[in-house]
Amino acid sequence: MKFKIKESQTITIISLDGKVMGGPDSTVLNDLLHKLIADGKKKIVLDLKNVKLMNSSGLGMLIAALTTMRNASGDLKIAAPSKKIENLLIITKLVKVFDIFKTVKQAVESY
Repeated sequence: MKFKIKESQTITIISLDGKVMGGPDSTVLNDLLHKLIADGKKKIVLDLKNVKLMNSSGLGMLIAALTTMRNASGDLKIAAPSKKIENLLIITKLVKVFDIFKTVKQAVESY
């Protein structure tokens, strides 16, 4: 999986690309979030538009990312999940945990 980071106003957009399967990617994302928090960036949008596959470890990675941000008085929102990923979030009832938006623009504007 690859990460791309860009800023939009005071919001950091992290685009994930590939398969979200947890493992070493979890550590990379966690380290990245801690660096952003240290830099005072606490409004995060995770762009899932290019995520093709996600397993339970990947879901755990998203939950850990949300927990990290909320523990730092920040927030994390999910944008542009594919229908497949959106269904996974519905089945696991994570739609009640995450703020999920159809587009990155909508997620950014929600802040």
